[in-house]
Amino acid sequence: MKQTFRGLFTTALMALLLAGCAGQQQSPSVVDRAPAQDPGQLLGQAEQQAPEKAAQTRLEAADIMARQGQRDRAFEITRELDSSALPTDKRVRWALLHSELARALDQPHAVMTATQVLDDELAMSSSQQKTLIERRRWARKALDQPDLKSFAMPEIAGKKIRRIAVFLPESGPLSSVADTLEKALRTHQEQVDNDVTLRFIDASQHSLNELYRRADEMNAQIVIGPLAKDRVTKLEQRASVPLPTLALNYGESAHNQAKRLFQYGLSAEDEARQAAKRAWQDGHRQAALMVPNNAWGERVGDAFLQAWQQQGGDVTNAVRYNPDGSPATAVKQALSVSGERARLGNIDALFLLAVPKYARQVPPLLDYYYASNLPVYATSHLHGSNQRLNKDLDGVNFVDIPWQIPNAAVGGKEALPFYSSYEALHKNADASMVRLLAMGVDAYEAGTRLSDLEALQNFQGATGQLHLTADGRIYRKLPWAQFNAGVPNASLSPKRSADE
Repeated sequence: MKQTFRGLFTTALMALLLAGCAGQQQSPSVVDRAPAQDPGQLLGQAEQQAPEKAAQTRLEAADIMARQGQRDRAFEITRELDSSALPTDKRVRWALLHSELARALDQPHAVMTATQVLDDELAMSSSQQKTLIERRRWARKALDQPDLKSFAMPEIAGKKIRRIAVFLPESGPLSSVADTLEKALRTHQEQVDNDVTLRFIDASQHSLNELYRRADEMNAQIVIGPLAKDRVTKLEQRASVPLPTLALNYGESAHNQAKRLFQYGLSAEDEARQAAKRAWQDGHRQAALMVPNNAWGERVGDAFLQAWQQQGGDVTNAVRYNPDGSPATAVKQALSVSGERARLGNIDALFLLAVPKYARQVPPLLDYYYASNLPVYATSHLHGSNQRLNKDLDGVNFVDIPWQIPNAAVGGKEALPFYSSYEALHKNADASMVRLLAMGVDAYEAGTRLSDLEALQNFQGATGQLHLTADGRIYRKLPWAQFNAGVPNASLSPKRSADE
């Protein structure tokens, strides 16, 4: 399926950094001047102008609209405006206006986009620089970026982590997952050879209190586990946990309130949010959505929907399909097919959540309904290891962990994070277990970094780039890939270089 992209270039829209708090000191603003022309007339002129001149004319129109109190419309114009086409001084003007409007409309992502000019070393006055810095601080706080001092754990701060208790079940529905994680933890421990002792305690046989009592008797410095979501939920509802803990799942509460509790896992919802960010970054604004009609599909679909709408996008068709039903029925509904042709007037992207057998049938159906150029964004769940079968997914953009797509993610296996552990674990592993094995490796690495959270923040792991949020949850930023002849290749946004 041939991939095309439409839309303007936006730089590093979702970069997550450390938080601060912001005031709103006013510097001389681009909206302080009295409007001199009709903004509608200016927008009409921009349609007839070359890109560079059109960008400046639209900026002037937005400036006037903001001064007239038309904030929503002015924000829409500055958001759609191709700021890369502006000369240096006009880019600073755009950044000031766009960030001012975004702050007023409670759009922290847009503020982060505008304040990117601070990193581009553009000439600006000290007042302009101060204003943009303060707005960036506000956006960072609004985006839930952590103050690492709030996680202070004096008992392990600055110390080498050498004694780890691991809570994993030896029986029950999660025992096979636990076996895979244990294998990864032990193998990686052998590969790094850093004098760390792992002591495994059967989580299926003991209460949470008893597990911690045993870990304390072992003189453990930290805990890795538990794995079961219900147990993580119970822990995050406490005021604190007895020992610094890296849970291997996410609880169901809106926030983790327990001190010394951190959570890490392979979240499909997080992948959906990244798909929403990427599709928006690629210039798309109206999406169709296909997710299975079950609890998993509801959770992941809602994550995409919320992230998409927070950016200002519209979901024009949302289809919850029967996983055992015909993909043709779902595709026809998602694309508003009439006769044998898709109606894409209000659709410029498709988000797909599906397992391989179902997912492989979707791109050929898009071709059949004359929608072969519709960009598709998907999670890691859509593909298996069979290159021949994956050819049906050609052109689809998807996220996955570096260990699953080494060529697309880092340029080859030898460049993978923890390559020796990858080699040791991958050679005899079932392909379906690779993600869990990588998770075990990153759990070990994240656990040993709890005494130095600066080293954990934005850590490049086997499952992606890890980042810590304000309530102790650790999420992954994954690399993007696109299938070509059944092989994952790096997938870059329009105008974006491989270095970005």
